[in-house]
Amino acid sequence: MTTDAFLLYGTRAVEAEPVRLRAGTLSADFVNGNLRSVRYGGIEVLRAIAYIVRDRDWGTYEPTLTDLVIDLGADAFTVSYSASCLGQGGSRLDFRATINGDADGRLVFDATALPESDFETNRCGFCILHPIAGLAGSPVTVEHTDGSVVATRLPDLIDPWQPFKNLRSITHQVQSGVTAECRMEGDTFEMEDQRNWSDASYKTYVRPLALPWPYVLPAGRSLRQTISLRITGDAKVPAAAAIAEPVRVELGEAGPKLPDIGVIIYPEDADTALANLPILAALGPQQLIFHYDPTRGHGLDALRSYARLAVAYPISTTLECVVAGASDLSVELSGVADRVRQAGLTLSAIAVSPSVDRQSTPPGSAWPECPPLEEVYAAARRAFPDLRLGGGMFSYFTELNRKRVPPNQLDFVSHCTCPIVHAADDLSVMQSLEALPFIIASVRAIFGTKPYRIGPSTIAMRQNPYGGATKANPGGQRIAMADRDPRHAGLFSAAWTIGYAARVASVGLEQLTLSGLTGPFGVLAASGEPVAEGTPRPIFHAIKGLCEMAGLAHLAARTSDETKVLALAGRSASGKTVLWLANLTADDVPVDISALGQGQLVMAPYAISRIS
Repeated sequence: MTTDAFLLYGTRAVEAEPVRLRAGTLSADFVNGNLRSVRYGGIEVLRAIAYIVRDRDWGTYEPTLTDLVIDLGADAFTVSYSASCLGQGGSRLDFRATINGDADGRLVFDATALPESDFETNRCGFCILHPIAGLAGSPVTVEHTDGSVVATRLPDLIDPWQPFKNLRSITHQVQSGVTAECRMEGDTFEMEDQRNWSDASYKTYVRPLALPWPYVLPAGRSLRQTISLRITGDAKVPAAAAIAEPVRVELGEAGPKLPDIGVIIYPEDADTALANLPILAALGPQQLIFHYDPTRGHGLDALRSYARLAVAYPISTTLECVVAGASDLSVELSGVADRVRQAGLTLSAIAVSPSVDRQSTPPGSAWPECPPLEEVYAAARRAFPDLRLGGGMFSYFTELNRKRVPPNQLDFVSHCTCPIVHAADDLSVMQSLEALPFIIASVRAIFGTKPYRIGPSTIAMRQNPYGGATKANPGGQRIAMADRDPRHAGLFSAAWTIGYAARVASVGLEQLTLSGLTGPFGVLAASGEPVAEGTPRPIFHAIKGLCEMAGLAHLAARTSDETKVLALAGRSASGKTVLWLANLTADDVPVDISALGQGQLVMAPYAISRIS
């Protein structure tokens, strides 16, 4: 890597290069004890086979590997290692794993866990990820633990719950004449549709969520699980020359307007935003979203700070209002309206959501007490009769899909996404962009043409619906469910941001929010970074570009390899075309833009490029 790591990732730490395992046309990447990108004839069969240990807040342990042996031959490979996880109170879980693959398309991943002491966990065992691109909605054959076999399909629209339970094996078609059977032994497995969380996969995991968690693995009692992949048929290997071709950009027809771009403001960031008005003006958002949460002590002072900012930078404003719901709804929301008037805050819209709905209700769990949403929305409408009213979830699409809000009382629906709920490695974060069109399609299937907003959606997690809190990340690591992520300060985030906008552009969103101005989600550098505090981060230029495109007609733009480069295009009323490209990889990528009357460019790692 020739580009400075901090410029790319906001940290000097670089992920370890995977070890490529090959046996004939079978290949897989070995990364930190697990397998990624299992391919046959160059086609992805499984996105991952991973042995995962999670804590009581669904955080993932990073096991320490020892005794690693990798044996690579022409027609077979073998990997073996030992690993250990240190839990709370000094508890420890050890496991031994072996991986064997051969040229006839067989791969076996076997792991035996042995707790040294009683070990508390929410999950201990294998997770298998099937890809979604080209596979969503396709036929599969499912074998259940009782021996029954069913011909069915993977979900096309996102399933809010588990599409398949009590699994023993899943068989799907890789390509014409080639099938793959994934067999799971040692426990009862089930599948969830991870697109709910913007993961680009269907995940088959152990153990069923209807069983209690966290649970305890007793000291000294071994637990063995085995995943066996069997691929049959002759693969058609793509020509090497085709792989080396530049990525081509193609433009199509004009569509709906590109969305307004919002910026999220929290009470602790309002004064800093006010001190950076010239930069806010240069950024040029169409909307400020003010987060207001009385359950966390937000009151009149927070609203006054918002009012000062709204006066100094007069654009549209939305109050993102958490409803405590502990007393009379009319009294609570009319109290909010009184404080808004007292603060002198002028609003364009208000979005409301009960506080309890920020916590997820997993399968098998009891739904918590919550005021009926119809009553919440009615009380909000009475308190703010002259404002547009929004609802949905301040958390993620998962929660909206599982608790579908009544839309008739609303002027718009909204939700957020976060790409580090389950995994925080670079590849998984970028692959999450593949899930966004499926989320969009599912929202439209539920709510029709109701005006639709997304965000704030950032790499870092702003609140954790699945545990007690987000994970602190003082060391700036790649951590799932972290409250801040180093890549937000690097080119990586700029590319992810343009890629995000490209993936959702065709749906006609009313508003898209992908950043704050300051703070961990902001476009400006914070203290402690190797640049001056307040310096624009690379994401600044991505958000500024999206702000400038707001209101243009979306122009369909595709690339020949959307795993490498995504394109976002808009056309002005005068016919001028603006195109943004984002390199989603850590490699230089040649791009053919002859469709725009230009030649070829080479995009640096995670680069974004404006062409007009």
